[in-house]
Amino acid sequence: MIVNDRIRATELRLIGKDGEQIGVVPRNEAIRMAEESNLDVVLVSPNAKPPVARIMDYGKYRYEQQKKERETRKNQKVINVKEIRLSPTIDDHDFDTKLRNARKFLEKGDKVKVSIRFRGRAITHKDIGRVVLERMATETSDIAVVESNAKMDGRSMFLMLAPKSEK
Repeated sequence: MIVNDRIRATELRLIGKDGEQIGVVPRNEAIRMAEESNLDVVLVSPNAKPPVARIMDYGKYRYEQQKKERETRKNQKVINVKEIRLSPTIDDHDFDTKLRNARKFLEKGDKVKVSIRFRGRAITHKDIGRVVLERMATETSDIAVVESNAKMDGRSMFLMLAPKSEK
């Protein structure tokens, strides 16, 4: 924002501190009026003819803007994607361990990518891999929704799980 003496225009359409229209005044006059009330002249719309300026406390305005920015940043939620790798021939106990990890990630609010890597001749039995992925989806169905169903990508098959929103 362009403030006070940095304003180049000779005439400005001035808006007062309470939002009232003052009219078109010379730049020096606008700066003098602002200094009388201990405020600044801030260029609001530099491309207008004549440029529009406002009398306001620029320091307070900047502080308010930064405060709003901090507030919006605080309310943002960063969603990470965690990956859990399985094999088509996974044993029950190993599956339970991976399931526990997936549940932990989902409870934290992260998305989970469950993938199965087919090695060697196992690629001919894609149906076995799909069964394992669907078992993972049904086991986590109370806290997660399936964002994308099981798909093949090269030699691996994957499934995306997202935490259920608490609304």
